[in-house]
Formats: sequence, C-alpha cells, structure tokens
Amino acid sequence: MAQSAYMYLTDGSTVPSITVDELKERLLHYKDQLKKTGTQLGWDYSDSAFPYSIETKPEGENKWFYLKGTDPSYKHMILGIGSKEVNEVDRSFVQIVLPSGATHGDKAKGNELCRYLAKLLKAELHLFNGRVMYFNPRK
Repeated sequence: MAQSAYMYLTDGSTVPSITVDELKERLLHYKDQLKKTGTQLGWDYSDSAFPYSIETKPEGENKWFYLKGTDPSYKHMILGIGSKEVNEVDRSFVQIVLPSGATHGDKAKGNELCRYLAKLLKAELHLFNGRVMYFNPRK
C-alpha cells in the first residue's frame, strides 16, 4: 500500500509555492552537499547517501517526477507538487509518495528528504506515519 508525506508551505515559509524544477534544484543541491561531505571524509559518500537518479516522464511534466534507486536496497519514490484549500486559504504542498513496492530503505531516505526539504522551505511537515513537524515560524 502506498504511503504519502506532505510538506505544506505556510505564511512563514521561505516561498509561497514551488515548481517541479525548483524542487529538482533543491535535490541536486542536497546531492552536491553530500558530495562535499564525502570529499571531507575521503570516500564517495554521495552515492551511499543519495542512491537515486532523478527521472521524469512526459505525463508527469510540471506535476511530478520520481527517484529511481541505483542500489538494489532502494527502488523508487515519487515527488510531486500541488495545492489544496485549507480553511479557505490555498496552500501549496510537496508530496512524497512511497509506492507499494518501496523498500524500508526508501522509507528511511524519504523521511530524511522530507526533513531536509521541510527545514529548507520552513514548511509544515506531515510524515508518513501521520506525525507533524513544524519547521515554519509559528505564533
């Protein structure tokens, strides 16, 4: 059964909405940071820490893309964007979906990516298990 995590962009978020290309740029920045960490440690850490390649399909253009595992322990996850009306306010969100064939490694990496992106965007994060983490400034 598929599981989803959501990052809602709120009033205190760094951006009011995000595009698929901006989301890909943030993932590439994350991968670059991991590569620099690997350089400091003296080994190729980025392949272990981000064992995915970014893949797109024509039907998901400007809506979603997926991360395809480059290691047998990781299969795939889907990242998409959207908007939803909550309390008469339109809120943009980023959704990470673990399809039914996803592994435990995918879920662990999904949680890691969720926390990284939510902290970067100062978003309200709803994890796969239903728990909520607030990285946005609240009053």
